[in-house]
Amino acid sequence: MYLFKYIMKRIGLMLMTFFVIVTMCFILVKLLPNTPAAQFGKDMALILKRRELLGYDLPILQQYGRFLKYAFKGNFGIGETYKLGNEVWTVFKNRLPYTMCLNLVTISFSIPLGLLLGIFAALKKNKWEDHVISTGVMIFVSVPSFVYAFLVQYILYFKLGWSSATVDVSAGAWSWTFVKSAIPAVISMSFGTIAGFARYTRAELTEVLTSEIMLLARTKGLTRSQATFRHALRNSMVPIFPMILGEFISIMSGSLIIEQIFTIPGVGELYIGSIQAQPAPDYNFFMLLTIFYTFIGLAAGIVIDISYGIIDPRIRMGAK
Repeated sequence: MYLFKYIMKRIGLMLMTFFVIVTMCFILVKLLPNTPAAQFGKDMALILKRRELLGYDLPILQQYGRFLKYAFKGNFGIGETYKLGNEVWTVFKNRLPYTMCLNLVTISFSIPLGLLLGIFAALKKNKWEDHVISTGVMIFVSVPSFVYAFLVQYILYFKLGWSSATVDVSAGAWSWTFVKSAIPAVISMSFGTIAGFARYTRAELTEVLTSEIMLLARTKGLTRSQATFRHALRNSMVPIFPMILGEFISIMSGSLIIEQIFTIPGVGELYIGSIQAQPAPDYNFFMLLTIFYTFIGLAAGIVIDISYGIIDPRIRMGAK
């Protein structure tokens, strides 16, 4: 009962926050200069018709109401300065699978490796193995992913002579052809995730290994290995598993810069392209992608919080 009330409360707060962010973004976008439709060329008549449908000539509150009405139906207008004349929602749907596939492969590769490195470092605490892993983790956490992207491109394409620096999307998002050609992008995105999970796992497992529960387990006759695998790992995973669930929820968010560097036709590249469009940013694409990223970020946070109470029954979420 407490968990259900807590979930409902958190979902309500999430929706309220989501509504406030979307409202602020819409108002701020409407305050920006709006490029005259005459500059859009051959699709001017179509764009003018869509603008009339979306209420561009109405007061801002009426525009916002009409925007919400059509947004719930998946109608976010058409591209005005980016992907000229194309349905915004259709372009977004076609690009989303590439982002999901790329991030799913990255997470599936990064999480097990990060957990193993963290466990190994904790078991070798204060030894040279621990120092090497901890030093590497601090370096990889501190360096942005786009720096790794340039290094990976330099090593794989320039030094090792890989044939092409572009990702092959001819066979579709969920094909082995795409996954194989996207390996450099996966590697570039993996460093930060691996380092983050390794650091967090080491910290949690180290704390459990020095706790009283381990002393109690040893006094009951368990060996150090038995106590570690039966008790320490299980207890240390309680705060780690919610992070894993949050990572899987956020796989659709993608990587804005990595997709741009490796020319992957995902939603991240779409976001950057719509902002950099000339003669002005495409506000229709910007609003849809802002809504998308905002919702994914808020949903991932809720999943992490709620999963604590599900994974560990001792935690009574929302109880007084």
